[in-house]
Amino acid sequence: MPTPTLRELTGLDQTPASLADATLILVDYQNTYTRGVLELTGWQPALDAAAALLADARKAGAKVLHVIHDGGEGSAYDIRTEIGRIHSSVAPVDGEDVVVKAAPDAFVGTDLGERVDAAGNKDVIVVGFMTHMCVTFTAQGAFLRGNRPTVVADACATRPLRTAVAEQPADQIHHGALATIADLYGVVVPSAAALG
Repeated sequence: MPTPTLRELTGLDQTPASLADATLILVDYQNTYTRGVLELTGWQPALDAAAALLADARKAGAKVLHVIHDGGEGSAYDIRTEIGRIHSSVAPVDGEDVVVKAAPDAFVGTDLGERVDAAGNKDVIVVGFMTHMCVTFTAQGAFLRGNRPTVVADACATRPLRTAVAEQPADQIHHGALATIADLYGVVVPSAAALG
């Protein structure tokens, strides 16, 4: 028998968000993660899943918010250069806001919360790069401010990490991050097909 999650133990709703009634938050789909030292494992399939989800959200008339990380001029996250820009396959269109952040939780030091509130949806769908960092902490931030996050697993990706005790492959980091989110902060679905 699987170990119950904190969500289950505390009676939190396990229903995934629906595109029609949620705000879609796309986190850090920057070129930074598609090449070079920060290239993520599985970024292309995750980006393809995100592009399909974005197309569905636009068809459903969902509010879409893009988030990008700005690490400053000359950094791997320099939004003034091609490397720091949002990948063309999920680039914003007219009417879609872009929030610039400087912390893993996209709600910290930004007006993302006000934009989510203005959209009028308690449910948010969070997808992006990297699963273990900005996706996890943005889902946590959404939960802590009273939103109901749903994370779409196949639209997220990360990279392998080394710790003092072990090398961790990207798939373990990815699945561990999703488990952390699903334990308390939000509902995790394998793909957009599982959204409500």
